[in-house]
Amino acid sequence: MYSMSIHPDPIKGRGSAWAIAHRFESREREAFDDGWGTLEQAVHEEHLPPATQIIEEQSRSILSANQSPDIPFDRSINPYRGCEHGCIYCFARPTHSYLNLSPGLDFETKIIAKMNAAQLLRKALASKAYEPTTICIGTATDAYQPVERKLGITRSLIEVLAEHEHPFSLVTKSSGVERDLDLIAPMAEKQLVAVYVSITTLDADLARILEPRAAAPHRRLRTLKTLSEAGVRVGVSVSPVIPFLNEPELECILEAAAEAGARSAFSIPLRLPWEVAPLFKDWLAQHFPDRAARVMARLREMRGGRDNDPNFGSRMRGEGLWAQLLRQRLNKAAARFGLDREREPLVVDHFKRPREADAQGELF
Repeated sequence: MYSMSIHPDPIKGRGSAWAIAHRFESREREAFDDGWGTLEQAVHEEHLPPATQIIEEQSRSILSANQSPDIPFDRSINPYRGCEHGCIYCFARPTHSYLNLSPGLDFETKIIAKMNAAQLLRKALASKAYEPTTICIGTATDAYQPVERKLGITRSLIEVLAEHEHPFSLVTKSSGVERDLDLIAPMAEKQLVAVYVSITTLDADLARILEPRAAAPHRRLRTLKTLSEAGVRVGVSVSPVIPFLNEPELECILEAAAEAGARSAFSIPLRLPWEVAPLFKDWLAQHFPDRAARVMARLREMRGGRDNDPNFGSRMRGEGLWAQLLRQRLNKAAARFGLDREREPLVVDHFKRPREADAQGELF
């Protein structure tokens, strides 16, 4: 299914250097020397650090509906497709296949920006059929990845939500969320927002290769503290949990997050859907050859003997003894550090529906 050509060496600042063929690819390509030195030139260009390309898109819709019984929200917004953070484990990598792009290197170097996101959101909220419920921002790709500093699409969405007092939650591993505290803090006073910061490891060296362009672990803890001190309800996501890599740190991460002001916590064992499995195994072989076999063996124990379990329920929890032990460790540590508070629902009663634009315009 996937091209298994010789994989290049790791690229500094990138999670994967492998432009793996996606699962819909029907053609294979190989280099050819035409006598003009083009093969030698291509080899040279492959060793140059790939630049990030931003592809601006005018989307048709912005709200995504979710009917999965194991996910605690039913509406979400992803301002970007692809993510420059380059997390090797990202379960959203296979979505680039639908764009005829590689879930490997293309996913973190070719970023689709939904330029009309705010206009589409306002239009959706104005619909008479729309019923307010919490919208989760950044469920697939990080809404505060580096390009957000320039484009501000996520901020424009929050401006719409703030104007109409619509509740939302946010998941990020970026300190960029602090920029929008002028919008988020007033909404927090009205119980309209919750922010979850993803902290996968406290080890800066591991973070540098696991999540190469995301904020450093100590910076994420500072973001938790900044948000908490501003009155924002904050939680921590220790996801994904990877056996023998970040799994031993679980309790330490929870303790540090609690000290920074987190009020709740959750974690999800590593998922390896579609192209993520060969990408992750390739990454393991490059960076942790001494324990690659142990990591994959433990993952398969939690996934019914397979690299990945796509079934509702078990896909988010894992199965078997080791998955149970992880849940017990999470629950006990969360209780010890005061992170076991139930997530209070955000308030929907303040919602002010936007006025639908009249075809003839407004006189007053």
